[in-house]
Amino acid sequence: MGDTATLDAGMAPKGGTAPLCNPQQHLRALEHANRVRLARARLKRRVGAGEVSAAEVITSCPWEAHSMSISDLLMSQKRWGHARCRRLLLSISVPENKPVGTLTERQRLALAGVLREMAPTAHRMETAAALSLA
Repeated sequence: MGDTATLDAGMAPKGGTAPLCNPQQHLRALEHANRVRLARARLKRRVGAGEVSAAEVITSCPWEAHSMSISDLLMSQKRWGHARCRRLLLSISVPENKPVGTLTERQRLALAGVLREMAPTAHRMETAAALSLA
């Protein structure tokens, strides 16, 4: 038992290097990660542009948002920063880094409901600001 040079099968050496995996498996994982990254970027742009609401994404939970943190989704909305996101999530007892796909039904409905209530107010503020600039 005392020989540290031998390793159990599947364990990485203490030097920090990961066990070797199949190169095709590695490439598939990279391709999948890239697809997810690109799909999330598109989703965040759509939310930022107002094409789709964050509440819709939370209720429908598309595959690209499944493992995305709630704070990333909320902050992709116009005029949403870290402080506003944190305040909202604290008010409904949901952690910021919780993935959208792991929300309970109660959390999903509460968050979507609050966002829908806030939407008309935010829209009125943006309209008033645009009119004052004209």
